[in-house]
Amino acid sequence: MVKFLKYFKKSFVVAFIFVISAFGAFSQQMPIFTQHTYSLMYSNPGYAGMGDAICVDGLMRQQWAGFEDDEGNKVAPNTYLISINSPVKFLHGGLGGSIIQDKLGFESNIALNLSYSFQIPLSFADLGMGVGANLLNKTIDFGKLKPSQGGDPLLTGINTGVMMFDADVGFFLKNPDYYAGFSVKNLLELKGKDLSTNSNTVIRFQTDRTFYLTGAYYIKTIPDFLISPSFMIMSDLAQTQLMIAGNFSYKNKFFGGISYRLFESIGIIAGVRIKDFKLTYSYDVVTIRYGMPGSHEIGLRYCFKIKGDNSKTSYKNTRFL
Repeated sequence: MVKFLKYFKKSFVVAFIFVISAFGAFSQQMPIFTQHTYSLMYSNPGYAGMGDAICVDGLMRQQWAGFEDDEGNKVAPNTYLISINSPVKFLHGGLGGSIIQDKLGFESNIALNLSYSFQIPLSFADLGMGVGANLLNKTIDFGKLKPSQGGDPLLTGINTGVMMFDADVGFFLKNPDYYAGFSVKNLLELKGKDLSTNSNTVIRFQTDRTFYLTGAYYIKTIPDFLISPSFMIMSDLAQTQLMIAGNFSYKNKFFGGISYRLFESIGIIAGVRIKDFKLTYSYDVVTIRYGMPGSHEIGLRYCFKIKGDNSKTSYKNTRFL
């Protein structure tokens, strides 16, 4: 295991320097969650306000829990996401937003997303067409990136970062029996300012244009049971991740399921609803080699209506919430 950690660290640094030297800009792939249905507001602006209640979602993911490099630094990815969305009738759609912190090794990303979705009722479903704006603060601690032999003139900063703007676009189709969505995050793929101190070297952060394709279908079986297979495909055209899951619910109160991230992990999901709160937990067993530790993920959802509209007393689709 120690040999693997040393190899991992050296490989990471070599790859990092190579990317800087060859391309002059670098970015990190967007995070993906085992409980990806909680992250729809983050990944697709067309999702904003597609229910008939105000919903707040929270996700905390600790990937490869306890993973450290050979110097004892915690380098495992950790991601925290909070999002909110609500229908807004006079805007003929909905508003939403999210804030996410994603830490990977010595890199930290904090992003604020604001979205608007214009909704069109179709004969077979509701269509949300959304746009979003991103504010990203990206930092990296170069001081902790130590080459295996000697120093390196590129790693001159201690804690360097940049703030960038970008835009999202997305479409979300919702029916009581299914949903489907397509979106693009960081559509403009903008580059930040030059951070280098050497006139012959260009070091820049940049946003990462990422495509999402999502879908789910609700299957009624015996009374009080509901099965819902779902999937999410995420790609930046350099790397693609596929997540598929099979979830079930009993009386819309108890939840369970299993997920599979292609070539990487298998996850077990369990949860319970307490009044307006839905709490879920998942644990991923890594299927790749090298004995990597598992991953934890906790999800929390709270949906409520603002009192005053007595014409509606129940959700249009409790499965979707």
